[in-house]
Amino acid sequence: MNEYLMYIDGNWVGESLQKLEVINPANKQLVGSVPVGGIEEANEAIDSAYDAFQTWSKTTAYERAAYLKRLHKLLLEHKEELAEVMTKEMGKPINESRGEVIYAASFIEWFAEEGKRVYGETVPSHMTEKRMQVWKKPVGVVAAITPWNFPIAMLTRKMGPALAAGCTIVIKPSGESPISAVKLVELCEKAGFPKGVVNLVTGSSSKIGQAIMENEKVRKVTFTGSTEVGKVLIKQSADQVKRLSLELGGHAPIIVLEDADLDIAVKGAMASKFRNTGQTCVCGNRIYVQAQVYEAFLEKFTEAVDALKVGDGMDEEVQIGPLINQKGVDKVASHVANAVQHGASIVTGGKGLTEKEGTFYAPTVLRDVTSDMLVMNEETFGPVAPVQKFETIEEVIKLANHTKYGLAAYVFTESVRKGTRLIEQLDYGIVGWNDGTPSAAQVPFGGMKESGIGREGGREGIEAFLETQYVSIGVES
Repeated sequence: MNEYLMYIDGNWVGESLQKLEVINPANKQLVGSVPVGGIEEANEAIDSAYDAFQTWSKTTAYERAAYLKRLHKLLLEHKEELAEVMTKEMGKPINESRGEVIYAASFIEWFAEEGKRVYGETVPSHMTEKRMQVWKKPVGVVAAITPWNFPIAMLTRKMGPALAAGCTIVIKPSGESPISAVKLVELCEKAGFPKGVVNLVTGSSSKIGQAIMENEKVRKVTFTGSTEVGKVLIKQSADQVKRLSLELGGHAPIIVLEDADLDIAVKGAMASKFRNTGQTCVCGNRIYVQAQVYEAFLEKFTEAVDALKVGDGMDEEVQIGPLINQKGVDKVASHVANAVQHGASIVTGGKGLTEKEGTFYAPTVLRDVTSDMLVMNEETFGPVAPVQKFETIEEVIKLANHTKYGLAAYVFTESVRKGTRLIEQLDYGIVGWNDGTPSAAQVPFGGMKESGIGREGGREGIEAFLETQYVSIGVES
C-alpha cells in the first residue's frame, strides 16, 4: 500500500500518525493512505507559513511568476500520473481527470502573469502639499480548504492567486481525495518553492479547521464546499474578523426556450448535468423546458443519456463513474423515490447498479416533474436529470430564482432579445448561454445569495489575496 505524508516547512512528515485510508469508489480497493493530522500539525504548518511569508512576500512578482511557471510545466508533464490518481481515489472518468489537470494548470499559468498586473494607484490630491497613493499588499498566511470532487483544480484556483500575490499557504484537502493534493505538492517541491511557502495537512477536518480558524496568524481562509459548512466558517471567523472567500453549494437551472436549437441544448445539458457523474456544484440540477418543445427535447435528451457508458473511470470509454460513497447513492435514490411518489415518471435509469462492485447509480431522466419535489429544491449531486415543463418566460424566471442558491444557470435560446431579458433577471453569478461548460481560468467564478462570497479566477481572483493600503505623503517644503 502507498503511504503518503504531509508536507510542513519543506519536510514530508506524519509517519508515526494514525493513517486515513483512501478507497476507490469504483471497486472498493485501497488506493493508499495519508496521516491523520490534527491541531498540533495544523499549527506547525501555520507557523511555517507565517515564517516563510516574511521573505516570500518581499519577492518580486516576476520571481514568484517564475516558480509558478515551473509548476505549470510540471503539471502538464505529469498529467497522466495525476489523472490516474484522481480517477482511482474519487472515481472521475479518466478523460475528465486529464481535462481537470489541464484546467488546473491553466490557473497556475494565468495567475503567474496576473501577479505582474497588481497595480497600485496615484490619486489626484486636493492639496498641493500632499501626494495620495494606493498600494496593494499580500494579505498574509492563507488556509485553503478544498473539496473532493475537483481535488486538483479547486486547489490551483486558490493556490495560484495566493502565491502570485505574495501570500503563503496551508492546504487542507478533503479526506475523500487527499492523494491528489499530495501529488500536487510534490510538484511544488520539484518546482523549488522555498520551504514554508506551501504546506499540506491531511486528517481531521474538525481539528484542522479549528486550528485554522483560531490561529491569528491565518489572515485569510478560502473554502470550497457546502453552504452549511460555509455558514459555520462565517461564524467562526467573526472573533478575528478573518477574511473569507467561500464557493458554496449550487442548484443550477437549465432553461430551454421554444426557439432553442435542441441539438445544442441537449449537448449543453449533457455536459452540465453528467460531468463528474453529476457531482459538481455548477451542474444542472433542474431542467426547465418550454411546453412547445418539451416532448422533442425529452426524446433527444433521453437518447443521449441512454448512450452513456457507466463503469470504472479507468476504462477509456466510460463517461459515468461511481458516486463518491454510499451516502451519495442513498441521497440520489431518495430524490428519485420522492419524485416518483409525487407524480414524476422515470424515463430511463432510476436505480442503483448493485451488480457492480462500486457505488454506481444509473443515469436517470425524470419527466412530469413539479416544483414541490425534493429533487427540485435540494442539490442532488448525482446523475439525475429532472425535466419540468413551463409555459412563459415570466414563469420560468420565478421557478429558476426560487432557491437560496445562486451559483450557476444555463439558458438555451437563439433569440438575443429573449436571452438578454431572461439572463438579466436570473440571480446567478455564472450563466452559460448556449454553453454547458462556461468555466475558465480567465473569468470570475462565484455565486450570489447562499452560494458564496467573492470570486475565484479572472482578474478578480487575485484581489481576494490582497490588502489595499492608502498612503498620504506630505511633500511640503
